Amino acid sequence: MNHDHHNHEQPDDARRTVSRSKLVMIGFLLVIGYFLWTEHRAHVIQVLPFLLLAACPLMHIFMHGGHGHGHGHGRDEATKDMNTKGER
Repeated sequence: MNHDHHNHEQPDDARRTVSRSKLVMIGFLLVIGYFLWTEHRAHVIQVLPFLLLAACPLMHIFMHGGHGHGHGHGRDEATKDMNTKGER
């Protein structure tokens, strides 16, 4: 049996090129991130209080199930809740 294992192995140049391209991409992203932060830092900090205020209603909407609403209802209680007025 004559097996040719050379086709499955990557040459050292191909592996080195991939790692170099990843390093170059990481370098570019770091430089871009640095300049974005230094040039737009005042705008980002200026918006932070509004993001905090916006987080309150968003947390209320998406985390409302944590207060025990909607848990443990049987079939009879669920139909009674749908037919009554007021808070459900």
